Amino acid sequence: MLMNSTKPVLLIEDDSVDIMTVKRCFKRLKIPNELWIAENGEEALKILDSSTQVSPCIILLDINMPKMNGLEFLEKFKKRKISQKTPVIMLTSSKEESDIDHCFTLGVAGYILKPVEYNEFVETIELLNAYWSKSELPE
Repeated sequence: MLMNSTKPVLLIEDDSVDIMTVKRCFKRLKIPNELWIAENGEEALKILDSSTQVSPCIILLDINMPKMNGLEFLEKFKKRKISQKTPVIMLTSSKEESDIDHCFTLGVAGYILKPVEYNEFVETIELLNAYWSKSELPE
């Protein structure tokens, strides 16, 4: 169970192959958290606005997306109260130093380069799950 929580995980990702890979990783690792999917930052904000009962326990965020990219999403998200209790992990292919710096300036909890190979992707999600399962966060 991710982060010792039954709350959903929000994946903000526009690449259908990467979305399918994360879904497969969750299934393979038996992570029971529901996976909410938004294909860009704009869609993610709508999901967050419409879910008044529950907020995600963690957000996995890509940078390069259409409409509203990950950096634009982060800037808007960090102005919301929910951002104080919801860790954001960048899961992206961008190795740009300026992207990494900008993400940490905006308060991300981590920055992970997306693995290309499926088994490495599984290991990455497994490590994320292990870390956040041991972490204590406020309700």
